[in-house]
Amino acid sequence: MKRPFLPWAIALGLSGCAVGPRYTRPPVPTAPADNGRLPAHYKESNGWKQAQPADHTLRAEWWKAFRNPELDSLEAQIEVSNQTLKAAEARFRQARALVARSRSALYPNLSTFPSITTNRLSANSANRPANVREYSNLVAPVDFSYELDAWGRIRRSIAAAREELQATAADLETLRLSLHAEMALAYFGLRGLDAQAQLLSRTLVTYQRALELTESQFAGGLASGTEVAQARTQLETTRAQYIAIAAARANFEHAIAVLAGRTPESLSLPTAPLVQEPPVIPTGVPSQLLERRPDIAAAERRMAEANEGIGIARAAFFPSLFITIAGGLQGDSFANWFAWPSRFWALGPSSLQTLFDAGRRRAVQEEATAGYEAAVANYRDTALQAFQQVEDSLSTLRTLEQESKAQHDAVVAAARWLELSMRRYTGGLVTYLEVVSAQSISLANQRVEVDLLRQRMDATVLLIKALGGGWDASKLPR
Repeated sequence: MKRPFLPWAIALGLSGCAVGPRYTRPPVPTAPADNGRLPAHYKESNGWKQAQPADHTLRAEWWKAFRNPELDSLEAQIEVSNQTLKAAEARFRQARALVARSRSALYPNLSTFPSITTNRLSANSANRPANVREYSNLVAPVDFSYELDAWGRIRRSIAAAREELQATAADLETLRLSLHAEMALAYFGLRGLDAQAQLLSRTLVTYQRALELTESQFAGGLASGTEVAQARTQLETTRAQYIAIAAARANFEHAIAVLAGRTPESLSLPTAPLVQEPPVIPTGVPSQLLERRPDIAAAERRMAEANEGIGIARAAFFPSLFITIAGGLQGDSFANWFAWPSRFWALGPSSLQTLFDAGRRRAVQEEATAGYEAAVANYRDTALQAFQQVEDSLSTLRTLEQESKAQHDAVVAAARWLELSMRRYTGGLVTYLEVVSAQSISLANQRVEVDLLRQRMDATVLLIKALGGGWDASKLPR
């Protein structure tokens, strides 16, 4: 009895082994002089001001750094009502159920298939026993089967499902970060338009007074009809710009409503011009970015999943090993169905080995290897793009801040020019054409200054998004 089961005992002992490569995270490409190490700081962080108080990490609810209660309220609605986020959460639960399904393969299957049949044999059958035409067959079987995971196929399948679960969780966080960033961008876009509308509203009042002054001078013979037409043209052109802003603001408001999981008609935001300065965001160091970006984490987990696929493909070259136990009760009537002599059983190991498949298993292994190499390239590309996004955001913020300072000086200079032009026109020293030119340049400079503040807010949001929004890989499900 011992000799037939000796190979199976050896196989059971080997069940702790697994064929296939061991996973190690490949490095991100760096400059040859860095010897595979990431730089100690971002290139565009030179000269960038530090956060106060000194803090090297973002908080999970990063939008609170803008100190805007209305934005906080809108961001909170995303977690409750956004339908895109709900769909991603459902996909995460689906991946979690797949892990449980894969894990069930570690345990034996126990099944039963009771049956009661009445059979009539053909009278002309050559195999019919004498004097037997009808009989009953009552069976209550119990089948126990268990596959030995001698080559690690099952364990690698479970690991692959677990890594897909983690990747799906990271996908969920990537989507959550994108939705919160979209909400902030739409909100600041709307408030930027409010600031533009406020500026144009004040300008319309000024232009209306200028038109009235020109008409008064025309009535007194001090101005020409051309100057009146110029003043009126300036007023109506600005009024048209003011109306166009209202249409663009409505579109932003509709986008905010949908992001919050509401219908557009159910959300109306009062006018509140953008005036606040963007906060200073802690950037940390490049090496932290690999753990703080959910899209990098998703790419890394799928790379590990692809590595498991190579091991699963290699396990197909080895036999599948099973232990089967069958037993139960069988009789020809209810009277003897459950009697002790009606018992039956069978016990024994079995194996399944493919001897010839015309290269199918080899092709599957090559496919898995190529899939892993593609996952490695995708991981490295995702990481490189993340570094680029951080560098781009830092460069944009620094440039916009410098541009804002220069633009403010331009606004002050244009306002001074406009003031002098109006005095000269009132005194009859120049025509209204000089005033129109000064008004146009002053308004254009003020609008640029307002828009630069909105761009700085947007660039700050994009920097937060590029840094991972306060997330880190330790939050992946284990």
